[in-house]
Amino acid sequence: VQLQASGGGLVQAGASLRLSCASPELRLSNYNMGWFRQAPGKEREFVVAIRRSGGSTYTADSVKGRFTISRDNSKNTVYLQMNSLKPEDTAVYVCAASRAILSTDITNSQPYNYWGQGTLVTVSS
Repeated sequence: VQLQASGGGLVQAGASLRLSCASPELRLSNYNMGWFRQAPGKEREFVVAIRRSGGSTYTADSVKGRFTISRDNSKNTVYLQMNSLKPEDTAVYVCAASRAILSTDITNSQPYNYWGQGTLVTVSS
């Protein structure tokens, strides 16, 4: 199963980027979706997530107020809008899909069934 993340790149601190996650195989509206990131030499960490209904979103404290997740079901795509980027946001960003039921905590990697390859975001100071 493929999840395709795109939109990464090299930007200066303070800039914005929008990452996209799409799938030719999954109907993403049927899944809870999350973005995770992994910086060099660090463990993968949760960034943001959205319930399949789109009614609830979750955001890591480190990016709260700067990053937003959204979904466009008509385009079968999930977005990560990143504003006011900082050098510490440099990482490979990966999208993931989860079939978990509503009560499941989707702010950790455990309930995610499908993972994309990721897109690199580099923020220079």
